[in-house]
Amino acid sequence: MSTLFSLLIGAFLAATVLPFSSEVMLVAALKAGHFNKWLLVAVATFGNTVGALVNWGVGRYLLRWSDRSWFPYSQRQFARASERFNRYGAWSLLFSWIPIIGDPLTFAAGVLKVRFALFLPLVTVGKSLRYIFIGWAF
Repeated sequence: MSTLFSLLIGAFLAATVLPFSSEVMLVAALKAGHFNKWLLVAVATFGNTVGALVNWGVGRYLLRWSDRSWFPYSQRQFARASERFNRYGAWSLLFSWIPIIGDPLTFAAGVLKVRFALFLPLVTVGKSLRYIFIGWAF
């Protein structure tokens, strides 16, 4: 059970500003072979999606503290993510799995007040496709 919990926490952390690689954890769990690979894919997807929800919530409710040193995104990161988001719209959330731009993108979606009912399915699809590909490849 610790493998599943570790994967869940690792995938969650990877969706935040912390430098973490959930893909490496998923591949290690797949190679260990103790669990069904689609269960592992589902756990990684769930953890990573919940992490993206945290980013959305931070963007939606905590922007007023963006000038604080502890705030998770720099003005530059946010400006780039907002530019991409404004250029491509909510559909850009399908690319929330991409390292470096994905996390600020989910944050920008919160700041720009993207509805939860639109945010959740787009982010879940984007993130799940990455893990499904990894599960299929291994």
